[in-house]
Amino acid sequence: MALSGLDIYKLLPKTNCKKCGFQTCLAFAMQLAKKAVSLDKCPLISDEVRATLEEASLPAIRLVEIGSGETKVSVGRETVLFRHEEKFHHPTAVGFIVEDSVCGAELEETFRQIEALRFERVGELIRGNLVALKQTGPDSRFVEHVRLTASRLALPLVLMASSARGLKEALLECAGRRPLAYCDNPTQAQDFVSLCREFKVPLALRAASLEEFSQTTKKITASGFFDLVLDIPPLSLADRLWLLTQVRRLAIKKGDRSLGFPTMAITGASDAGSVAEASAYLTKYASIILLRSRRPEHILPLLTLRQNIYTDPQKPLQVEPKVYAVGAASVDSPVLITTNFSLTYYTVLGEIESSRVPSHLVCMDTEGMSVLTAWAAEKFNAEKISGALGKFKLSEIVRHKNLIIPGYVAMMSGDLEEQSGWRVIVGPREASGLPSFLRNLS
Repeated sequence: MALSGLDIYKLLPKTNCKKCGFQTCLAFAMQLAKKAVSLDKCPLISDEVRATLEEASLPAIRLVEIGSGETKVSVGRETVLFRHEEKFHHPTAVGFIVEDSVCGAELEETFRQIEALRFERVGELIRGNLVALKQTGPDSRFVEHVRLTASRLALPLVLMASSARGLKEALLECAGRRPLAYCDNPTQAQDFVSLCREFKVPLALRAASLEEFSQTTKKITASGFFDLVLDIPPLSLADRLWLLTQVRRLAIKKGDRSLGFPTMAITGASDAGSVAEASAYLTKYASIILLRSRRPEHILPLLTLRQNIYTDPQKPLQVEPKVYAVGAASVDSPVLITTNFSLTYYTVLGEIESSRVPSHLVCMDTEGMSVLTAWAAEKFNAEKISGALGKFKLSEIVRHKNLIIPGYVAMMSGDLEEQSGWRVIVGPREASGLPSFLRNLS
């Protein structure tokens, strides 16, 4: 576990020699705790203390990187149990299992389906991250399957080989791609570790219990290999969630290094139920989720959930405050106003586009708050809106002075007219009412 400044101070020589650049050892210790300076600044520290402090400074959950380049996936190095404590740093990687029995036209269709699983939501591209290739036949068929997939898809690979020999041949086919090797048989773990060390790739391994995970990882890390992912065994949903939670809790709260690795869960069938199952794993700490479903109506809700959970709660998604032209907006087009909270903006934008009425949408800076929240915080009131109209020079964009405001803040219409000099039109409360409202606007 990370040490406090006082804990670090107790380990320092306490000479106040100033050779580190600080007046006292305590000041140096406080900066070390913040990771603002390097331990190398102290020339008097012993090797034993150095080892202790370096061990304590390691993240509770190791960072593991899969793939390379723009599609590289990073999992692990999380620091908290609950998002409101800080934030979650590395979003859960979602992968799709493809068995080596799939070939020919069916395999090409599978590639097309996986490539199509990308969506834009609130201005951000969301998509799957991994392709897991599962061996169900001879090594030769699996290796050919890996070769075809590696040449066709740019996503990082998970190699679910059934033997060390098959894994080695597969690794040779995708050299430089840094795939995640996978071992679900504890008796083969050492052979798989040797190959992963040789090819410098991470390894996902399965165990039956916390104790078995701990014993296995201690043995592997003692040999100098640390790029591990813990694959939670196929138990009941409740038992799997318990294991996922305990791994995270013991690593972060108890500093158990033997469990301080990213986790993985593989869902069962390819129906909608497996996506509901995956959603539960996503909310309870799975770093990687592998599914058999590739249906857009299954994957989009899961990716949307991930996007929501891995948004920094202290920094809401925002868009640039300015005036946006929707369609072929002209000097006579209506003017609407909303906040710069991404979800609000893109919801309103979508409804205006659906109306097919060219419009100007004023997106004002409310620090990422929604309409009612911003109004309650006095960041979306008559004074602020009036200032925004002047700042964005609306009078130079349109030749009328009519402003449509959200129906939920209709109570400010009188004050806004007095302060801005604009005629205020109260729009619908919900964005869904905008199409008919704009089409009927006289």
